[in-house]
Amino acid sequence: MAKRILVVEDDSAMRQVLVLQLKSKGYDVSAAADVVSGFAAVRRANPDLILLDLGLPGGGGLNLLQRLQSIPTLSVIPVVVISARERSAIERETLDAGAAHVFQKPIDQEQLLMKVRELLGEAPS
Repeated sequence: MAKRILVVEDDSAMRQVLVLQLKSKGYDVSAAADVVSGFAAVRRANPDLILLDLGLPGGGGLNLLQRLQSIPTLSVIPVVVISARERSAIERETLDAGAAHVFQKPIDQEQLLMKVRELLGEAPS
């Protein structure tokens, strides 16, 4: 059964690129564009991994990350933060909040896929 990944990204072009790339690698991918729909999608899709933008409408990605971490059944889902903000400015805060990894946009797609595979416990391909 394919691993489920949720992409929470408000930029539609970026969201589409991530979804298409992950689907092409055999993942079951769903997407959301803001904090409210992102939280609902987590509850509905029960993903194995979440890719989370920080600059989201409806409260911001950091708030969603903190909310997920406060719920024991959701806090076990690895969250990879993606942000246009300077990595050094957000990395400590997001990792302390429970993120598994932080990428700064633009994202190196191969590095992202390697991190996704690692966090899902898959062998590199």
